[in-house]
Amino acid sequence: MQETTANAFSNPLSDVALIKACQLGETDAFRELYRRHQKSVRAMLQHLCDPAMLEDLVQEVFIKAWKGIPKMRGSAQFSTWLYRIAWNVGADYRRSMAQQRQRIQQQEIMYSAMDGFINALQQIHHQDLVSRGLQEISSDHAIVIILHDLQDIPQAEIAEILKIPIGTVKSRLFNARQTLRQFFHQEGVSL
Repeated sequence: MQETTANAFSNPLSDVALIKACQLGETDAFRELYRRHQKSVRAMLQHLCDPAMLEDLVQEVFIKAWKGIPKMRGSAQFSTWLYRIAWNVGADYRRSMAQQRQRIQQQEIMYSAMDGFINALQQIHHQDLVSRGLQEISSDHAIVIILHDLQDIPQAEIAEILKIPIGTVKSRLFNARQTLRQFFHQEGVSL
């Protein structure tokens, strides 16, 4: 341990002196900066983040700080610079969680719409209307919708039966449903 860092514990150094020691590669100086500022960083992040993620995010802030110290200008105050890093980490976390919630909501809406479509299709009492609708689409598309929506066969199994990729099954199912929706709408049946 170099003399500068040793003095940091017996004779407290300023943040500026500790930063200079860190820029020389002294990890003990960074430990002292961590000790001094981790409570404030934790308190700031606590208001922005899920408590279960708090420790990970505090660590992320200090990892970013350690990596950024070599480029830190002498005119910047360490605490201000560190809080800006903490704010960015917290904002990134919140943005990521919002995007994740949005993806989950979109998936729930999609599944709900698909369930609604399937239920409506199964409740149609006029077999001839379904038959006429199926005649509006190609046989390749009709077989996929018959197997999946009317016979409840999983897409992977349909792919095996028809010897086509599962992506093709999904595409045909999507297109067949759209065409049938349009046909039923023209016939006065809303799904």
